[in-house]
Amino acid sequence: MKDTIVLYPALGSGHLMSMIELGKLILTHHTSFSITILILTPPTNNNNNQHLLSHTKQYIASVTTTFPSINFHYIPTISFPTTLPPQSLTLELSHQSNHHVQNILQSISKTTNIKAVILDFLTYSASQVTTTLEIPTYFYYTSGATVLSMFIYFPTIHQNATKPIKDLHMPLQIPGLPKNISTDDYPDEAKDPETKAYKVLLDSAKTMRECDGIIVNTFDAIEEKSIKSLNEGLFVPDGITPPIFCIGPLITASYGEDENGCLSWLDSQPSQSVVFLSFGSMGRFSKAQLNAIAFGLEKSEQRFLWVVRSELELDELSLDELLPKGFLERTNEKGMVVKNWAPQREILSHDSVGGFVTHCGWNSILEAVCEGVPMVTWPLYAEQNLNKVILVEEMKVALKLNGSKDGFVSENELGVRVKELMNSNKGEEIRQKIFKMKISAKKAKEENGSSLVALNKLAQLWNENKQYDI
Repeated sequence: MKDTIVLYPALGSGHLMSMIELGKLILTHHTSFSITILILTPPTNNNNNQHLLSHTKQYIASVTTTFPSINFHYIPTISFPTTLPPQSLTLELSHQSNHHVQNILQSISKTTNIKAVILDFLTYSASQVTTTLEIPTYFYYTSGATVLSMFIYFPTIHQNATKPIKDLHMPLQIPGLPKNISTDDYPDEAKDPETKAYKVLLDSAKTMRECDGIIVNTFDAIEEKSIKSLNEGLFVPDGITPPIFCIGPLITASYGEDENGCLSWLDSQPSQSVVFLSFGSMGRFSKAQLNAIAFGLEKSEQRFLWVVRSELELDELSLDELLPKGFLERTNEKGMVVKNWAPQREILSHDSVGGFVTHCGWNSILEAVCEGVPMVTWPLYAEQNLNKVILVEEMKVALKLNGSKDGFVSENELGVRVKELMNSNKGEEIRQKIFKMKISAKKAKEENGSSLVALNKLAQLWNENKQYDI
């Protein structure tokens, strides 16, 4: 019987695709395992879900072609009366799918040895099933080690709090982490103990503290301090931190067509002259903010490639209707604007790209590091403010974009930062620093590199796990 590792990712491309890349990594270096990936199926009553589904299907189809030994197991759909945002949807779906997960694991175990189940922090409720079935349970954390540190420390913050984080206007003192992390940088979902999101994060963090190990998409050279502090157990002061395995950088393989011709446009631009603006699958802006970005890019006088996502119904509006009058004509010589999607990885690896304005999603950060592209930070939600602090203060590979209290970024601010990144001594320093990280990223994945050593240690643990009767 084949030894199997079961992966159970969250919805949302950043979580799902990164987890599938983990499956591919395991198979590439440890061919004795087989991989089964459980896929949550979102309900069909939501336009956002349809967009997510079509992209996910494209990506999974490309994986199935190149890795036929990865088995995708679709969990039956559960419908909800209302439309939910992706994180809430994952939580509700996974919570209500536990009986399906139990049946699937019991069914798989008849023909294979399940050596471990790997969960996402948003599918943590499945640990009730894996604990009952006595299957070793790991977590794959798709963000970095610094954010993981704060997450694992969260139950301690909660326990010691004299008042909610939302009412504390001061830096958070967390052992082993940058001193200048303020409560403003803390994810909104973790600020108010009365909310459902807070309770879920607390529950997930407590569950993760009890697991058999945590796999993290990072590597020693970019988060050395946090990784060291995690290994020293600083974030679980009253217990034992699970073993940490840093196996990154894991980057999503290319998929989907370049239907807008971004790459051929880049071919005609000078080396390192273009700034790329892209804000993840959920980074959507108001018309006022889109206008400010447009005018800011004009002011910067730099070449640009901009992926536009709007809060408005994009399919019904043309770029001309979304953007300032005459903007596309005026910037025709040095700019390109596309709607909804562009092949980000290939764009970042293109010689013409010299800067990246990013929402600070961890996958985007790793792609930029691996290609040596300096950044301007524009965090939008979840843990992205924390990632911004790491990029600007710790790694020193990005410039900070200053927004108003409600997050609005003025045209002037964007124009100045983009110009500074592309055309100043400070920008050049950042470029040199991130180029060194690009080399470190490559080394981490080589034969004796830290990430491959961690992966091999993990595989050895799985091989030693005894077979349970499920």
